[in-house]
Amino acid sequence: MPLTIDGAKEAIPAVKRELRCALPNVAEVLAAVTNAVEQEIAEIVALQAAGQPVIPEIAFEALRADRVAPETVTQIRRRGAVIIRGVFSEAQASDWNDELGDYLARNGYDEADKDPSLDKYFSNLEAARPQIFGIYWSRPQVEARQSETMAVTRQWLNRLWRWQEPNGRHFDPDQDCIYADRVRRREPGDTSLGLSPHVDGGSVERWLDPTYRRVYGAAFAGDWQAVDPFDGAYRSAVQEIPSPAVCSAFRTYQGWTALTKQGPGDGTLQLIPSTRAMIYILLRPLLDDVAEDDLCDAAPGRSLWISERWHGPLLKGLMTIPTVHPGDTVWWHPDVVHGVEDRNSGTGYSNVMYIGAAPRCAKNDRYLEAQKPAFLTGRSAPDFAAEDFEVAYSGRAGLDMLTPRGRKQMGFD
Repeated sequence: MPLTIDGAKEAIPAVKRELRCALPNVAEVLAAVTNAVEQEIAEIVALQAAGQPVIPEIAFEALRADRVAPETVTQIRRRGAVIIRGVFSEAQASDWNDELGDYLARNGYDEADKDPSLDKYFSNLEAARPQIFGIYWSRPQVEARQSETMAVTRQWLNRLWRWQEPNGRHFDPDQDCIYADRVRRREPGDTSLGLSPHVDGGSVERWLDPTYRRVYGAAFAGDWQAVDPFDGAYRSAVQEIPSPAVCSAFRTYQGWTALTKQGPGDGTLQLIPSTRAMIYILLRPLLDDVAEDDLCDAAPGRSLWISERWHGPLLKGLMTIPTVHPGDTVWWHPDVVHGVEDRNSGTGYSNVMYIGAAPRCAKNDRYLEAQKPAFLTGRSAPDFAAEDFEVAYSGRAGLDMLTPRGRKQMGFD
């Protein structure tokens, strides 16, 4: 039976009883997890204080030439994040940035009537109305998604996952499905896009959906050190509660491509770079100080909010990404906690195109079938608020702009 918002609250006590019954020493296990996470957070803080890198960085040309050191791969799996530099040239990214600005201005995006009630994503996260632009089908977005360098990047990243077993594949790491997302254009001095730390891809589903619980089965069984966040088993079969706040596709990574230079203080991305943090998040609601019908404030149909009240040990590790340049890309695991700085204190725009990795699998094939008509008509992508700004936009990308690779990635071939 599909998960729904109605009844989710009533289902929580029974699920918590079941999980506690399977893990009667949950307090002892969580204490061990907390100790491990706090040690990792302390390491992150110390590295930052010493001016040392925390998030691994790779040059695209090293990736293409298969010259990435094994220890870097180990760090990616540990941190759950990576910066890949030079996927596009600075000139190309800057041209895309200018073209996106022209596209929005020419089509009167700023003058359009916008119903803030449509966008549920930011309901419990935003400091004020965000500067996320609900466009999906501009020429720069389509060009970047279907580019050869982006395909090479995503294939390499997908293969860091455990993507097959002796009896079959969880997904095809070498075939992309385009998951159309939006753009961020944040002007200097802006204070409207501060997003609280959160995790996308479902909230209460991680406990209520039996398949999601199988993803984290080792953690719920107390064998938390055996959890492999890059194991693709069951990931593409989980169910989400339909909502304009929840990704219903399977993404191996969330990500974005920088269109302007940005770093600490520029109102950009923050991460808690730890794949173990999710284990803490999952076990914390099972302690006795949390109400029986509560999952540490997780709400159906919303992103998974991370708060000082319930997740204090994790938040000490929240850090802003290092400076990136136009054409660099940033990638983070779908279980990694992330947010956005409260203010752009820099002198320039902080602009990105959101482009993640969604490899070929049955779940993503189904999503493409829903997304194709949105592309053809200019409507908003299926997972997002039905604002449909681009239906009448001039200069919108159409089917004739798709390359053979792009047609396949979009599900047309």
